[in-house]
Amino acid sequence: MNDWPDGWSDRQGGGGRGGYGRGSGNARPEGARVMRQVQRPVPQQQPSSYDDGYDDGYRQDPTYDSGYNTGQVYGQPHQRGGGGGDDYGPPSGPPTRAPNWGKRIKWTVLTLVVVFAVTSIATYFWADSKLNRDVDLSKVIERPEAGDGTNYLIVGTDSREGMSAEDKKKLHTGSAEGKRTDTMMILHVGDNGDTLVSLPRDSNVTIPSFKGAESGKLYPNTGRQTKLNAAYAEDGPELLVRTVEYNTGLHIDHYAEIGFGGFASIVDAVGGVEMNLKDGFKDKWSGADFKAGKQTLNGQQALAFVRTRHAFATSDLQRTKNQQAFLAALAHKVASPSTVMNPFKLYPTLGAGLDSLVVDKDMSLWDLGSMFLAMKSVSGKDGDGTSMNMPTSGSVGGNLVWDKAKVKQLVEQFNNDEKVTVTSD
Repeated sequence: MNDWPDGWSDRQGGGGRGGYGRGSGNARPEGARVMRQVQRPVPQQQPSSYDDGYDDGYRQDPTYDSGYNTGQVYGQPHQRGGGGGDDYGPPSGPPTRAPNWGKRIKWTVLTLVVVFAVTSIATYFWADSKLNRDVDLSKVIERPEAGDGTNYLIVGTDSREGMSAEDKKKLHTGSAEGKRTDTMMILHVGDNGDTLVSLPRDSNVTIPSFKGAESGKLYPNTGRQTKLNAAYAEDGPELLVRTVEYNTGLHIDHYAEIGFGGFASIVDAVGGVEMNLKDGFKDKWSGADFKAGKQTLNGQQALAFVRTRHAFATSDLQRTKNQQAFLAALAHKVASPSTVMNPFKLYPTLGAGLDSLVVDKDMSLWDLGSMFLAMKSVSGKDGDGTSMNMPTSGSVGGNLVWDKAKVKQLVEQFNNDEKVTVTSD
């Protein structure tokens, strides 16, 4: 007789072999079969002396997994936890990657290199377009053979082109028409040291045969002797180069010229140039008024400094020494990091110099840069450069006469690119 309520079976009542109670003949209760999520082997339980009355099959069945040990009965394991049974909760989102600093640095450096390259190329073409290549050395006739190294003829003129009446008054330039040379220098650039030789404007020279720069007419050599600066006044840069080559026997490779206004603008663009003067001096003609000691010269003062000659007993010879000292100091200032690394100072300086600079048709920016660096090296403070005056042996008619023997030796050392041993004393 079935003692269970109507509709209940032995399986539902908990008794017999199909029930859930103690001693059930089924080693795997129905609930465990329903809840099982993952079938995987579990470690074999060690026999125990304790007998709780349950069927040992629950512990000894290697295929049984209740889910309690894996946390899979009531929920899925935490996704980032990797299977811990008690690590519950919502996923924490996608993993955060650590920044790849190596890759960032590589791209930053690459970007800087590209920007630098583009800027450099743009600057090169900009600067190249501003060069005034107005001097044609192919018009110079009967030229000496070129030697080793490179020879530049550097000229400073009293050109007032582009200057207002106020500028002329401020810079004490006067209002004379045309152009005359105030400064003439030969710069030799070679492997055994650079040498800067000043040519006094009052040097006594012979005007050779030449072809007119504008007319193309051939003028014969009449043996006429005059001051060196008269050659420029007579027929410009081409005749000056011809006269220097004829009287020295040295081949001039490149020509560079700058006027009053351009010189003063460059000095102002770099913020002035510091000079340490051994003695103070005044000159009403140039406007110079300097005290001894360290001082920073602006454009107006710098022009007065390099033009002064009436204040010195040796006149033009002392002036050439002052010019050499100032040009070397100016080159150092232009090449300093405070100028080169500052675009607000560098580009105005380049612009001021290039706008007022006149060079020969074959002058490249590379040649110009070489000339500039050589000017920096001849100061005697760094490098192995030398600066000197053209050796003289006396005067005639108030003009300085060059020492022919020393000039010949100097030219030979230039042509052979040897270290200069000639002195102006």
